[in-house]
Amino acid sequence: MAPLVWFITGGSSGLGYNLALHALGAGHKVIASVRSKTKSTDAVRAIESKGGKVIELDVCKANTIPDAAKQAENFYGRIDVLVNNAGYSLLGAVEDMSDDENYLQFETNFFGPLRLIRAVLPSMRAQGSGTIVNVSSIAGLDGLPSCGMYAGSKFALEGLSESLARELDPFNISVLLVEPGAFRTNFLAAAVKNETGLSETYRGTPVDAALSKFDSLQGTQRGDPLKGVARVFEVVTGEGQAGSLKGKILRLPLGSDCVERIEAKLKSLSHDLDATREAALSTDY
Repeated sequence: MAPLVWFITGGSSGLGYNLALHALGAGHKVIASVRSKTKSTDAVRAIESKGGKVIELDVCKANTIPDAAKQAENFYGRIDVLVNNAGYSLLGAVEDMSDDENYLQFETNFFGPLRLIRAVLPSMRAQGSGTIVNVSSIAGLDGLPSCGMYAGSKFALEGLSESLARELDPFNISVLLVEPGAFRTNFLAAAVKNETGLSETYRGTPVDAALSKFDSLQGTQRGDPLKGVARVFEVVTGEGQAGSLKGKILRLPLGSDCVERIEAKLKSLSHDLDATREAALSTDY
């Protein structure tokens, strides 16, 4: 297939960085965004050495997004694939979170991707094709203690993506939700805990246990980021091991832990539906 032009946010590390290098290695064209080139010199050097372009973008700064999208488009005259990857996890008890912390979580994980989607859609419609890849999380399907605001932002991204996929289908623009489990990147290490810390109320509760588990998980995550980005690339391009899934799925779960939690969630939903069916059906006129 002809090389695609990828615009990947959050290209300084983790899945975004590895996807950028993978696409470049396959002969595609990549524009990656980082919040600061001076703070991401190694990533910038690696991406540019492979022929990629790097721009600065903070997805929380709404007024900069249209210009950043235009800057990315101007490199090659089009954007074929937008990958909304920039994001982070806010950890702590929901009750302990401040409004400012909550707003920043949603600005980064939901409103930033939304604004970028709106910025690239006119050109994708004009060229008659495109792919929107929204990097969600297993937390977008299954919220754990201590992840309430992160899960909320990813649940919102999932709902947006479901509707968007139906809205964009007539324009030959596809939407792919990537749902990683725990991958061996710096994502957990970069997670932000609420400013006031865990309140005494939640000591010894499932929130406390979850935070301790996350602290101990770094470096032992099951997921291999190189394999994860390879599967994403294959589904988008229709090539390789997962290529047959192109155009056939909305959600791409990644990792055995992700599969396990989805299976448990499906059982929970099925249980609740069976238990409430009679009550639910009794409310029609």
